[in-house]
Amino acid sequence: MDSPKPAIANEQTSTGDLLPAPTAKHTSLAANLAWRALANWSSQLVSWAALLIVVRLLSPADFGLVGMSVVLYWYLRFLGDFGIMATVIRYQDLSQETLAQLNTMGAVFGTGSFLLACLFAWPAALFFKTPRMALVAVVTCVALIPVGLRSVPEGLLNKEMRFKSLSLFDALAGMVSAAVTVLLACLGFHYWALVLGNLLSEFTRCAIILSVRHHRFARPRIATIRGPLTFGRSVLLAGFAWSTYNTVDNVTAGRVLGPAALGLYGMAWTLANMPLEKIVSLVSSLIPAYLARVQTDLAALRNYVRVLTEAIALAIFPVTIGLALVARDAVPLVMGPKWNGMVAPLEVLCVYAAFRSVVTLLSKVLIAVGNARFVMRVEVSGLVLMTIAFYIGSHWGITGIAFGWVFAYPIIALTHYWKTLETIEMGVGDYITALRPAFDGSVAMAVAVGVLRWTLPSSHFQWLRLMVEIGGGAAVYIATVALLHRQRAMHFWSIAKRLRAPRLGAL
Repeated sequence: MDSPKPAIANEQTSTGDLLPAPTAKHTSLAANLAWRALANWSSQLVSWAALLIVVRLLSPADFGLVGMSVVLYWYLRFLGDFGIMATVIRYQDLSQETLAQLNTMGAVFGTGSFLLACLFAWPAALFFKTPRMALVAVVTCVALIPVGLRSVPEGLLNKEMRFKSLSLFDALAGMVSAAVTVLLACLGFHYWALVLGNLLSEFTRCAIILSVRHHRFARPRIATIRGPLTFGRSVLLAGFAWSTYNTVDNVTAGRVLGPAALGLYGMAWTLANMPLEKIVSLVSSLIPAYLARVQTDLAALRNYVRVLTEAIALAIFPVTIGLALVARDAVPLVMGPKWNGMVAPLEVLCVYAAFRSVVTLLSKVLIAVGNARFVMRVEVSGLVLMTIAFYIGSHWGITGIAFGWVFAYPIIALTHYWKTLETIEMGVGDYITALRPAFDGSVAMAVAVGVLRWTLPSSHFQWLRLMVEIGGGAAVYIATVALLHRQRAMHFWSIAKRLRAPRLGAL
């Protein structure tokens, strides 16, 4: 298929004008990110409040059982989509007939992945030595059906840049999940509260998307969809490998160390990666549509990588590194002493999460320019590497498993860096410059928190001590960035002030 004509972007394009709108209906990436952030963070406040309630009602073993069940879901989730949504976003000239055939294939893959889940649920339960996991896994994997059903409609909504609609859909689904989970936990449903809350969220989101952007079905013809499915297969395999090694640590913890250890490790993983998932997902959910429009314009691609890397690092580094710095005081106070065992792996995983936050963008760029097969090969190789690292680390408990990320993942990341910087012709120094503001601020913040911890007296006012550490660290981070990188800080601040609500079409 022909590549879309690139939008013209100057190398010195300002951050606020990232990819000027191709039509009057579309808005800048910055404005769409603002919509996404407003909707996501509004629902996230509800989700965090719900989590604080649920962790006191449920035990680590409950979270561990659900964590085992989710492993099977994540193994099969990418099969349920088969890369169809990414294909719809990247290819700009798919006909309505081709889309209809892909829509049918999405429904087939979604349903087929659920049937596979039913087949593998009992063997998975035997693997984890937890028979009651089988039914939990089957119910959890019912969510695979809507994954396939919404692949084409959601891809079209992304291609049409109806990000305001998608943001509101995500917020509504997240709030539904939080409310149902808390209600069921209060009623004594234990681990079923987590399972049913997430399941209802997925079906709610799918139902809304299909009602807004429904597309017809058509009998698939291989000659018509061979090209898109070949691209989708590479995306699928890359995603499958990535999903697998992102769950192998949980598999290792559950299989070697047991449900309670998995519950502690899983919670540490959730907290460490929550800022990354909630902030970086804002970018990763929007950026493929923009990258697809400029996939042959190297100047525009460099501008995206430079500015987004700087913005992501400024947002993520203080949160993840800050959490690592205060974890030993915060965990027993906020979550209770039964969660103290997760402190050490949480500190390690926060360091990994900070690094991963700026690496995530690279695979999006490579897929947008047609290097999905390269991404697939790297991720498959990474699966082997990470599995070995987690198994070796398990000999030192859940903290050793967490260190597997710190020691092995950089090898995968460096491969992505090499290919991406070479492809878009970007210098290493130029990239490092984008990381400097966040890095300098984080170092100063770490020193400040260390000094406060050493000087503040230990007393019964532990909450006050924790608040002083958090407030002092945040103030030093902001001051350091503002003083050492004033021009860049003011540039991002001016963008934030100039953001306007996107003028997108009706939901």
